[in-house]
Amino acid sequence: MAEPAPAAPPGALDDEARDARYANPFAPPDEAEAAAARPRSLFGEILDWMLAPLLLLWPMSIAVTYLVAKSIANGPFDRALETDAYVLARQIHPVNGVAELSLPDSTRDFLRADNVDSVFYQVLGSRGELVSGDREMPLPRDDDRPPAGLVEFRDDMLHGIDIRVAYTTVELPNLAGSQPVLVQVAETLDKRRQLANDIIKGVILPQFVILPLAILLVWFGLSRGLAPLHALQSNMRMRRPDDLSPLEARRAPPEIEPLVTSFNDLLTRLEQNMQLQKRFIADAAHQMKTPLAGLRTQAELALRQDASAEVHRSLEQIATSSEHAARLVTQLLALARAENRMSGQIFAPVDIADVARHAVRDWVQPALAKQMDLGYEGPEHEANDENGEHGTQDRAAPVQVDGNPVMLREMLSNLIDNAIRYTPAGGRITVRVRPEPAAPVVHLEVEDTGIGIPAAERERVLERFYRILGRDGDGSGLGLAIVREIATMHGGTLTIDDNVYQLEPRLAGTLVRVTLRLRGAS
Repeated sequence: MAEPAPAAPPGALDDEARDARYANPFAPPDEAEAAAARPRSLFGEILDWMLAPLLLLWPMSIAVTYLVAKSIANGPFDRALETDAYVLARQIHPVNGVAELSLPDSTRDFLRADNVDSVFYQVLGSRGELVSGDREMPLPRDDDRPPAGLVEFRDDMLHGIDIRVAYTTVELPNLAGSQPVLVQVAETLDKRRQLANDIIKGVILPQFVILPLAILLVWFGLSRGLAPLHALQSNMRMRRPDDLSPLEARRAPPEIEPLVTSFNDLLTRLEQNMQLQKRFIADAAHQMKTPLAGLRTQAELALRQDASAEVHRSLEQIATSSEHAARLVTQLLALARAENRMSGQIFAPVDIADVARHAVRDWVQPALAKQMDLGYEGPEHEANDENGEHGTQDRAAPVQVDGNPVMLREMLSNLIDNAIRYTPAGGRITVRVRPEPAAPVVHLEVEDTGIGIPAAERERVLERFYRILGRDGDGSGLGLAIVREIATMHGGTLTIDDNVYQLEPRLAGTLVRVTLRLRGAS
């Protein structure tokens, strides 16, 4: 008995999946993987990389602006303090070996004011005695005292208030003591802070307007930059499903030109494959027509001979099957012709009412064989009714469209054929040509009193070889596909509705409408 293979270590499967993804990054992912790892949009990715640095640099800009504002605010106030310190130093004179400060009373009172925005000063003699000023002012360290005539600055506190201090020393001869006279002038920081805040407001407040405007400009610029991608997307969405012509690679930006070129190569290969498929179907259908016709003829000849009942039933089955196969081959040829839009098809003016009348005449006998009422309603009937001339041969003006009369007749034949196949015996089928007065279009309608098409199946029945399950009938599932191809080839639209004029409530009925643009309409 063979031993079981050793289990893969944890994480090995993840490594294999990752290696497979790297080996082919454009392979279609699993549903779970696609839901969990869906890539972000290119617009959002670029927008994030552009706005993230901007939003991160903005707080840094505010911090730098605040520091610069403080430096700018300190400049004039420091120069004013320096001037005050020089003025006080010049007013110090030796008197009887002691330093004295001679100031006018008004100046002394101003310097000694004790309000919040006041200016403080202090003069200490050579022996450390207070000559004048505030005794509680903090002193600098001995090693920080500047030489005479040089003013220095420091930040300190007085009475619990932050202050900025300018201090210097004065050398006077014949003074008792070992130290030079110390002169200090200080002021609170409120004025400096107010000035710094005003500068910050003047710089930051406009940024609250500039930043959203910058974001909008980035958004607009990015949208304009990605406009070629949106134009390419719109061009691709507006194309018909069968349009495989190459895109204009030279009009694309250089960054996406290789992508457009590769896409054009893919379109070329796809068109070649589709042409090979269409050619194969057309050739095979053409080659099958002759043997199928011969088989049916031989079966019908054999039916005229005397044979047993079993042989007779087999011959009837052969004849019926060959007839169905011949019809299928004919529809395949019609579908191949309808799909071959690149063959230089040239449209000509076509009277669509005349095409509809001839199509109805072709199917009168099959309708009578199933005891059906096949009728035609055209614009000439309306004209006769208005004049009260029933049964006359007068006709209304031709209802002309640009198209191929053979293909349009094939389209109507398929619609009538479908109606006959899926309408019970004794039913009614009406082919109608109805110009639209409010728009330059004409409606070709085929309505029946048959079993109808459920609304959920109306998109599916337009697919090739699709048949509704449980439906009786010998159709091939190509009729409506051919109708859609021919309608699209002529720039028309196909819609399927219920027959609202149905008399039998138990039957739904079907109304198939093909809308074509009238000739000369813009």
